[in-house]
Amino acid sequence: MSLSSSLHSALSGLNAASRAVELVSSNVANAMTEGYAKREINLAAQTVGGNGAGVQVVGITRIVNERALADQRDANANMANAETQAEAWISIETAIGYPTESGSLTDRIDQFEAALISAASRPEETIRLEKAVSAAVDLAEGLNSISDEIAETRMEADADIADMVSQLNTQLDQVQSLNWQIFRMGNSGQDTASLLDERQALVDSISEIIPVHQVERDGKQIALFTPGGATLLDGPAAELSFTPHAVITPNMTLENGTLSGLELNGEPLTLHSSYGSIEGGRLAAAFEVRDVITVEAQAGLDSLARDLIGRFEDSSLDSTVATDGLGLFVDGAVSFDPTLETGLAARISVNANVDPNSGGEAWRIRDGVGAVTAGEEGDASLLSAMADRITQTRVAASGVSAGVSRSLSGIASDLLSEISSNFSQQENAQAFHSARAEAVAYEIAQDGVDTDTEMQKLLMIEQAYAANARVIQTVDELMQQLLEL
Repeated sequence: MSLSSSLHSALSGLNAASRAVELVSSNVANAMTEGYAKREINLAAQTVGGNGAGVQVVGITRIVNERALADQRDANANMANAETQAEAWISIETAIGYPTESGSLTDRIDQFEAALISAASRPEETIRLEKAVSAAVDLAEGLNSISDEIAETRMEADADIADMVSQLNTQLDQVQSLNWQIFRMGNSGQDTASLLDERQALVDSISEIIPVHQVERDGKQIALFTPGGATLLDGPAAELSFTPHAVITPNMTLENGTLSGLELNGEPLTLHSSYGSIEGGRLAAAFEVRDVITVEAQAGLDSLARDLIGRFEDSSLDSTVATDGLGLFVDGAVSFDPTLETGLAARISVNANVDPNSGGEAWRIRDGVGAVTAGEEGDASLLSAMADRITQTRVAASGVSAGVSRSLSGIASDLLSEISSNFSQQENAQAFHSARAEAVAYEIAQDGVDTDTEMQKLLMIEQAYAANARVIQTVDELMQQLLEL
C-alpha cells in the first residue's frame, strides 16, 4: 500500500468517525423525544481495484420495531375510543345525578312525593299547595335540564367529528407530501431519517382518530388503509367530508337523513358496525356518542317522562282530566301523543292551570287540574292519591324498563343503572387498552436510545478518530522525510 493510499484510508476513517459522532449526538439529544427512532451507522470496507481503500458510510438505519409500533397504534386507538365513550356516559350519569345527591332526578321525585304528602296533611294551606306545585315544576324542569345536557353532549360530538375530519384531511396531505420527499431524497442518496420520524408521528396521530394499517411501497413510501378496508392513502391522499350541525334536536338522526354521515372521496362510509370502515379510534367513538349513546339515553329519559305524564293523566285519578285530556304534567301545552315520544323529556312541563307563575291556581292540585271552581279546602283525597301514584308500580311502556312493573323512582333507578353499567364497561375497556399501550410502549423503548450505550460508542469513536489522526500524522512525517532526501 502506498503512502497516498494510507492517507486516503485514514481520511475515510476520520469521515466515518465524524458521521458516527453526529449520529451519537443526535441520539443523545433526542433520547427523550417521543417518536424519535434511534439511528445506527452502516459501514463497509472500501476497495479500489481489489485493494483496500479505507471505509465508507453505506447508509443510516432507523431502528424501528414495526410490529410493536402497529400494536401501540392499535392500543392507543382503542383506548381513545373507550375514553371518548366513557366521557359521554359519565357526563349523562352526572346530569341525572346519584340518588343521594341533592337535585338529582331521584331526589326531585322524592321531593315531589314529600311535597304532596305535606300538602295532603294540611290541604287548606295555600303555601303547601304552592310548594307541591313548585316541586312538580322542579321535577319537570329537571327532566328538561337533563335532556338539554344530552343534547349538548350530542352537539359537542358532532363538532368534534368535524374537527377530526379536518385534522385527518390535513395530516393525510402532509403524509402524501412526505412520501414524495422521502422517495426523491432517498433516490438521490440523501438521509431521510428525520422525514421518516416526522411521517411516523403523523401516522401515530392519524391512527388515534382512525386505526390504520400501514403498507410499505417503493422508495420507503407508505399506504394507509382502515381496518374496514377503506383506502386513506395510496399515492394520492383521500378526502374525507362531513357536514356539522350547529343545533341538533332529539328527532334528528343519521338514519332519517337529518344528520351527516362520513364520506370518503364522495362515497359514504359504513358506520356503527363491528365491520364498519372506521371501526375503533376516536372518530368512531364520536359517531357512537352522537348516534347511539345519547340517543339511547334520551329514549330512556323520554320513557320516564312518558310514565310520569301517564300516572297523572288518568281520569280515574282526577275526574277533571276528562274535560280537556290534560293531566298534571303535559307535553308542552298539549296532551301526550305516544307517537311523539322522542324528545318528550325536553318538552314536558306542568299544566299551566295549576302553576301560579303561568297564570294558574295552586288549589287545582288539590281539587283537580281541570276544576273550574275551588272545592272543599279540607279534602286531601286527590293529593294523597297523587302521592300514591308516584310509588305505585306500573308496567313501563318503553325504555330500559319496558314491559317491567316499576314505580317512578324504579324507572329512574333502572335508567341510572343502565348508564352506570355502560360507563363502567367503557372505563374497564379504557383501563385494559391503557395497560396494553404502556406494555407496548415499554417494548418500543427497549429499541430506543440508551444513553449509556451511546456514551460507550462515543469512547470507541474517539479512539478510532484518534487512531486515524495518528496514521495521518505518521504519513505526513514519512512524506517530510522523503522530501528532505
